[in-house]
Amino acid sequence: MIPAAFDYHAPTSLTEATALLARLGEDAKILSGGQSLIPIMKLRLSSPPHVVDINGIPGLAGLREVDGFLRIGALTRESELEESALIRDRYPLLHETSKVIADPIVRNLATVGGNLAHADPANDHPATMLALGAEVVATGPGGERRIPITAFFTGPFATALGPAEIVVEIRVPVPAPRSGGAYVKLERKVGDFATAAVAVQLTLSAAGACEQIGIGLTNVGLTPIKATRAEAALKGKKPDEATIAQAARLAAEASEPAEDLRGSVEYKRDLVRVLTARAVRRAIARAEGRT
Repeated sequence: MIPAAFDYHAPTSLTEATALLARLGEDAKILSGGQSLIPIMKLRLSSPPHVVDINGIPGLAGLREVDGFLRIGALTRESELEESALIRDRYPLLHETSKVIADPIVRNLATVGGNLAHADPANDHPATMLALGAEVVATGPGGERRIPITAFFTGPFATALGPAEIVVEIRVPVPAPRSGGAYVKLERKVGDFATAAVAVQLTLSAAGACEQIGIGLTNVGLTPIKATRAEAALKGKKPDEATIAQAARLAAEASEPAEDLRGSVEYKRDLVRVLTARAVRRAIARAEGRT
């Protein structure tokens, strides 16, 4: 199939883009990487009368550490995360996530901002950003605002963005010493959405206790899930095997999967338990400098 007819707009500034969105309202869709929008338009699951392509707006891509944050431009391609030495060396959770998103062709086009703004609970970055404690920076007719990632996803394919707002940046706190992260994903085949996946980011004290911990779950609920009870089970404690097992059970209890061709509810919950334990152990090893 081919998309229905639409009017194409290519603004060259954020001011022009937000003014267009304010004028066009719900009739407009933003095009960044297009790896979600274009397929659903081709299938006519969505037929927006207007498409606003933001790729011609300067300054919306790039990776840099500034003022205690890794600042990821919204138009940064997934392949840039995958290939960045900064991301590989200092943000292993982000690096692992980027490597398992779809396939190289998709990663060359797909953007980090688009991944989050699409708010598909099966996407990989939402859970990763929950584990990292990120925030989304958006701009609109009323100016710029910073949205904590915990308040960003309001439902399946729904976010806290206003109708004329555009994601311009994602900010991730620079990791403290003795920090580590991991993303563990089970998929039926390379490039598939996860049957389930778990993101973990943690910081260990000098004595080996968990000072900070973030756990995000992928594709086991109507939105990405922050496993807060599992985090609480680890925070302030030395993560021995019994503590890790308890946290893994609590993460499984936090999941709300639906039965589908990828598996039953019971299978997916147990998968969350297993993957959480694996991700925590890998994150600890990285925090301790063992891998």
